[in-house]
Amino acid sequence: MNNELQRVLIVDDHPLFRKGLAQMLQTIPAFHLVGEAAGGAEGLALAQELQPDLILLDLNMRDVGGIEVLRGLRAAQLDARVVMITVSDRAADLVAALQAGADGYLLKDMEPEAMMAALRDAAAGRIVVSEQLTHLLAAALRGDNRPHTAAAAGLTEQEARILEKIAAGLSNKLIGRELDIAEGTVKVHVKHILRKLELRSRVEAAVWAVEHLRG
Repeated sequence: MNNELQRVLIVDDHPLFRKGLAQMLQTIPAFHLVGEAAGGAEGLALAQELQPDLILLDLNMRDVGGIEVLRGLRAAQLDARVVMITVSDRAADLVAALQAGADGYLLKDMEPEAMMAALRDAAAGRIVVSEQLTHLLAAALRGDNRPHTAAAAGLTEQEARILEKIAAGLSNKLIGRELDIAEGTVKVHVKHILRKLELRSRVEAAVWAVEHLRG
């Protein structure tokens, strides 16, 4: 993780879980909790007011669901990483969250140490998905008509290199730094990669790369 202080917002309608998560965050010096929201609507408003670096978002909330909040955050173009933290291990929920632009999907029953390690990775620009769920995402991408090789997808050498970096969990900023190109250029390449692979999120692209580029 970089040395900058990570400003964190928790959005969850379960008071006890919010309190426990807040206490865990206090054990990481680089994390600073700037706000807590007890529902989706409040969370969206607080996110726009506080401009946090990292948002920990519950999936199922009584007023506004996490996916809808996530879409609102992305529509507002907030420069924040968003990690879903949920009890749902359904493939449909996982895929929907990632397609809506989530940077991670973690289960609430993770061990605290594993949860904190994943959040550190998320703050560092990596994509995080609970280990036991990666097979669900892989299964969701199997059996379709998408291209199965980089050549079949028409990826350029640079796009293939960037896809490998995505599979390693690197953010656009980190990819740009490693390949010595502008972050904006990486964003353009990522859009082209997703279009060519007929995918909707970089996490799906990462799973595709693991299955097809390294097989």
